[in-house]
Amino acid sequence: MRSLDEFATAKLGELERGSLRRALVDTTRVTGIWTLRNGRRLLSFCCNDYLNLTHHPAVKEAAIEALEIYGVGAAASRFVTGNHPLYAELEARLAAWKETQAACVFGSGYLANLGIIPALVGAGDLVLLDELAHACLWGGARLSRATVIPFHHSDVGQLEALLAEQRRRHQRVLIATDGVFSMDGDIAPLHALAAVAQHHDAWLMSDDAHGLGVVGGGGRGSNYVQPTRADIPLQMGTLSKALGAYGGYLCASAAVVDLVRNRARSLIYTTGLPPAMVAAAIAALDLIEREPAYAARPLEKAKAFARSAGLPEPASPIVPVILGEAEAALAGARLLEDHGFLVIAIRPPTVPAGTARLRLTFTAQHPDNEIERLAEIVRTKILTSVAADAVAAQ
Repeated sequence: MRSLDEFATAKLGELERGSLRRALVDTTRVTGIWTLRNGRRLLSFCCNDYLNLTHHPAVKEAAIEALEIYGVGAAASRFVTGNHPLYAELEARLAAWKETQAACVFGSGYLANLGIIPALVGAGDLVLLDELAHACLWGGARLSRATVIPFHHSDVGQLEALLAEQRRRHQRVLIATDGVFSMDGDIAPLHALAAVAQHHDAWLMSDDAHGLGVVGGGGRGSNYVQPTRADIPLQMGTLSKALGAYGGYLCASAAVVDLVRNRARSLIYTTGLPPAMVAAAIAALDLIEREPAYAARPLEKAKAFARSAGLPEPASPIVPVILGEAEAALAGARLLEDHGFLVIAIRPPTVPAGTARLRLTFTAQHPDNEIERLAEIVRTKILTSVAADAVAAQ
C-alpha cells in the first residue's frame, strides 16, 4: 500500500518540522523514583506514582498472592468469567472511600470515561466540558453523540450562561471536568460547579485521576479539599496513579452504577483486569488509609520546589514550568537530563499551542536536597534563558 506509507511519511515529516514527533524510549523504573534510560540512572520527576506504591513491598506481595491464587489474566469479560472475587472487595472499598453507595471498576481510566459518558447521555442531550479536560473525557463525550460544548477553563460564570441558554433545548445535561487538571495541576471549583449543576438539573462528573490519594483530607480526592465535601454524583478516577496499580473506577449511586454496568461498552466487551492489579489496588488503599501523613508528602514537596524555583504555590503534586514553544520545552528536558533528572517535555496537542512545558510531578520519596537542586537549575538556567529569549525577541 504505497499511498498509505506516503501518507504516514508526510504526516511524520510535519510533526518533525514542528518539534512534535514523539518516540517511545525504553525506561526501567528501578524504584519509585529512580529510572534507567539511555544507559543512565536518572531521578524521575515525571511519573504519576505519587506515593511510590508501585514498588511498596505490601502492594507487590498482594499482587503476587493474587497471581498465585487466580492466575495471570482474567481471561474473559467481567460478565462472562472474568469477574473474580477481588472485584467486589475493591468496589466496596472505593465506594466507602468516596462516600457513595456503589462503585464499578473498569480496565483503565480511559476506558472508564469512554464507557460512562455514552451510557448516560446520547443524541439530543448536552455535554458541557471544561476546555482543558482530559482527552478521555472528550473521547467519551464525542462517542455519546450528544451535543458537546466546551466552557472556558474553570469559568463557572460562563458555564452558568451556557446552561441558561442551552438547558431547555436538551433533555439531559452532563457537566464534565477534571478534579485535578493533569497538565496544570490546578483544582476545579467543584463546589461552585456542583451548585450550578444542581440549580439547572445537570449531572456533574469529575475525573479525579490525579486527586485520589494525594489531595483532600487523607488523600480522599479533590472534592474533599474544602472543609465540606463537594457533592458530585459521578466520581470517576484511576487506580494507576497514587495507588500504583492499574484500572479505572466510577463511584456513584447504586442505581447509576448498575445502569453503567449494563450499558458501558468499554466494560461489557473487554476482558477484566488481571487479579493481581485489583489486589494491588486494595493493598494501596489500606496503606493510604493507615498513613494520611504520608499521603500529604507529594504536595508538601511540590510546594517546597515551587518556593525555591520562584513559581506560584501549587494545589497538587503537579507543577508546570511553561516555556512556550515545543523546542524550548525539549531543550529544557535535555538540560535536566544532563544534570541527572528525567522530566518530559509536554507539547501540543496535549497542551494548547504556545504553552509547551516541563511537567514536574512530585512524590513522597523525592529527596529534599534533590528537589532543591532541581529548583535551582529550573530557576537559574531554564527560566532565565526563556526570559532572555523573550526580551531578545521584542
